[in-house]
Amino acid sequence: MLNLFNYIKDVKDYPKEGIIFKDLTPILLDKKAFEFATLEILSLIKKHFPQATHIVSPEARGFWFGCPVAVLGGYGFVPVRKPNKLPRDTKTVSYDLEYGSEVLCMHSDAIKQNDKVVIIDDVLATGGTLGAIEELVTNSKATVLGSIVLLELSFLNGRANAKKPIKAVLTI
Repeated sequence: MLNLFNYIKDVKDYPKEGIIFKDLTPILLDKKAFEFATLEILSLIKKHFPQATHIVSPEARGFWFGCPVAVLGGYGFVPVRKPNKLPRDTKTVSYDLEYGSEVLCMHSDAIKQNDKVVIIDDVLATGGTLGAIEELVTNSKATVLGSIVLLELSFLNGRANAKKPIKAVLTI
């Protein structure tokens, strides 16, 4: 059993003054830590959302964990990106972050009505990203089963902005 907290670095005043950013890139640098984190997320899907068919993750840090989980679990992967990054027709949603606002896009035909989606992201802060992705998926008539994050910053109460269950590998 690895302690993934040993791989998380605090970066003060990033991306703006007053924010303490949780840098997860040291997890990616260590093969055992990266594999452990990926398998922990996959285990949560198998346990809590066994009917999942697709993983939806936001760029770029959500891709770090969403892509390998999709491959290992046999799920389709749907990228959610910023405007003008996807080549075909997209659906969009605007939302607020803890340090600004953002727009997310997903290909309009990426998921279908009977698809069962789990959202995977690196960190749950205020919950704006997860809430926005839930809206994108719901507007596509697919079902959001829930979300899984590697790290939840519980003091920011991000769960309040999501409608579906959230599971976290780590919580502070």
